[in-house]
Amino acid sequence: MNWGEIDAGWYWVAAAALLALTELAVPGIFLVWIAAAAVIAGVVAFATGVGVEAQLVVFGISSIVMVLIARRSQAAKALVSSDPLLNDRAARLIGQSVTVLDAIENGQGRVKVGDSVWSARGEDVPAGARVQIVGIEGGSLLVVPAAATPAIS
Repeated sequence: MNWGEIDAGWYWVAAAALLALTELAVPGIFLVWIAAAAVIAGVVAFATGVGVEAQLVVFGISSIVMVLIARRSQAAKALVSSDPLLNDRAARLIGQSVTVLDAIENGQGRVKVGDSVWSARGEDVPAGARVQIVGIEGGSLLVVPAAATPAIS
């Protein structure tokens, strides 16, 4: 038996296996859906014996349908984090009380946050004073004197 005598369905099965293995090596939940489309094309090839052109059309349509199904299922399973600010370091700082490192004069200064220093904007405050972070604008923290902290609603 030579390659010309092998049923075309086996080529689709091999393509599906190769795509699935590639997905395992480089995960991204995309190639597995294309692999499923290749399986569908293989099943059609085994069941009907249609020509290569029809198999390619089935594969193309199946790929589109499978990707749309994947997108819809992933959108429905949107992850809700127990810590929505996990990757937003600046937003996590809001509400913290920090020490003014370089006096805030003419609305500009620097504050010490943990082991780092941030630019700060707000009312004039001397070095060493405590301020509370109330917002972020650009790369600067918006601060108010700790005694003048507005109520958060």
